[in-house]
Amino acid sequence: MIARLAAAACALALSFCACAQSGKVYRIGMLEVTPEAENLPNLKAFRQGMREAGYVERQDFVLDYRSADGQQSRLSQLAAELVRARPDVILTRTTAAALAAMKAGSIPVVMTSSADPIAYGVVRSLSHPGGNVTGLSTAIGEVAGKRLQVLKELAPQASRVAAPLNLANPTAATERRQIESAGKSLGLQVIILDVRDRAGLSRAFDAAAQQHADALLINAEAVMVANKQAIIEFAAKHALPAVYASREYVDAGGLVAYGVDYSHLYYRAASYVDKILKGAQPGDLPIEKPTKLQLIINVRSATALGVGIPSQLLLRADELVR
Repeated sequence: MIARLAAAACALALSFCACAQSGKVYRIGMLEVTPEAENLPNLKAFRQGMREAGYVERQDFVLDYRSADGQQSRLSQLAAELVRARPDVILTRTTAAALAAMKAGSIPVVMTSSADPIAYGVVRSLSHPGGNVTGLSTAIGEVAGKRLQVLKELAPQASRVAAPLNLANPTAATERRQIESAGKSLGLQVIILDVRDRAGLSRAFDAAAQQHADALLINAEAVMVANKQAIIEFAAKHALPAVYASREYVDAGGLVAYGVDYSHLYYRAASYVDKILKGAQPGDLPIEKPTKLQLIINVRSATALGVGIPSQLLLRADELVR
């Protein structure tokens, strides 16, 4: 009897081993706004989340990365290419990318960020998304207005703030209202500049100089993120204090970032991917919001620009880059 039990246990163990060896390697598509080399901190955070969920890259999953390189018009084409590659899940960043992936097919979509997924028809509600999309939203109130308040603290002498926005982006109208309302209450003239591609950014630089802008407010829209180095160099050349929407700008040499922690959103997105790979339906998984904004100051860049950082900002900073 004992021998038979031992034999059965051995057979069961061999069966489990064989299943593990022949287990499926999941394909995770990534519909992104920036090249992979510029997105490494966020990818590192996502990979960490997948490891903690028990997945080994190239053994249990592979990433299929597609970048629009800041050109929103390419998202639909890239989404269609991803769907043809038949991934198990598609990860997206920005509302436009989520919309493109949703329209391309029925493959589950996990948003690493979306400014307002309800207003633009991506999901029905945050608690019950429905359809094939879930994930994380960055719609946490008047963030753009608060970013302008940080800029006023950083540069109290500033009076004319250039704010490039991609007015073709469905989220731009809300952000514009926030910025203009905050600017009025702060006594700042906000110069809205329509930037939809790299050429538009060059024109915006010329307009900002011609209109004597003395500070910059930069969001995390795809065009801006993809051209962050050019924006940072423009700010440095003209000695303009600038507040950016995410830490990737500060890592590239930008002065101050105030906004959500995108790397943490990518980390949290891994838990959604895990649940979906285990059989959960995206429409049943509530969409989560960030719980905290972060203030990051690049002290080294401040020194290079000759900008003095007020003590109250230094004390509030979550991180100082030296």
